[in-house]
Amino acid sequence: MTTNRDEVREFLTTRRAKVRPEQVGLPAGPNRRVPGLRRTEVAILAGVSVEYYSRLERGDLAGASESVLHAVATALQLDEAERDHLFDLARTANGSSARRPRARSRTASVRPSLQLMLDAVTAGPALIRNGRMDILATNLLARALHVEALAAVPERPLNMARFAFLHRESAERFYPDWDVAADMIVAILRAEAGRDPYDRDLQDLVGELSTRSAEFRTKWGDHNVRRHVTGVKRFRHPVVGDVEFLFEGTELPGTPGWNLNVYVAEPGTPTEDALRLLASWAATREQEASTGAPDEKAAGPATAAPPAPGAARSAG
Repeated sequence: MTTNRDEVREFLTTRRAKVRPEQVGLPAGPNRRVPGLRRTEVAILAGVSVEYYSRLERGDLAGASESVLHAVATALQLDEAERDHLFDLARTANGSSARRPRARSRTASVRPSLQLMLDAVTAGPALIRNGRMDILATNLLARALHVEALAAVPERPLNMARFAFLHRESAERFYPDWDVAADMIVAILRAEAGRDPYDRDLQDLVGELSTRSAEFRTKWGDHNVRRHVTGVKRFRHPVVGDVEFLFEGTELPGTPGWNLNVYVAEPGTPTEDALRLLASWAATREQEASTGAPDEKAAGPATAAPPAPGAARSAG
């Protein structure tokens, strides 16, 4: 049985530290020695004894009922992603970590129908990734969008966590809000570690990043988890400049652990214009590749078409 006491303890203590007494209707008081709530306050809010909650926070979730977990999650004001993570940790503590079969292999092939589906998306970048942030398949626009990452990271499949933390110069060009993007990447990895604690590839990735990146170690220690299903994405491309997409993501029912992400531009925005330029540039690159030019996945920004107005600013 996998022991996850440290993970449970650190997750609960970091969540407790985030909740201010006034958020739950308690007086702050002048002599508080801890950030956030006291254990006794969480126990009262959850309707359990202080001794029992202290046991949970020491990392022992084994045997905790769903009603107790829901009560603790409510007391700590966990969001949906954090609540799911708590339940994932409890399943591991009880020896039943797998909610459902997971797609673990780094080299698992993408079904031809999935690639055809991606290729049919022509209005914006579309890609399939797993919970380790490996990009497993792309359409034309997604390959063009990620051209700098594909050039910077030699390993395949392209892993966006390695790109973000181990290729900082390129990553900070690609992500105008690098810190926000890095936080999201780590939170996705943390949630995946809770869902599938037996994923050896994920363990190796976290170990590598923890060893090589102080920023990753710090963010990993925050124990934040996120769902990545909708929102706004900002990127900087070496040819078309700054773009701001709306995105939607969903897990693929036929392949648990794989997620489909699609980025779209709002009509009438500069990003819509940039996307048309990106499509033209990408088509030219694909045509050159098919006639013997270097493969686009190995090519870097230096093979790009002449920059559009403003591209020099964006690439800097």
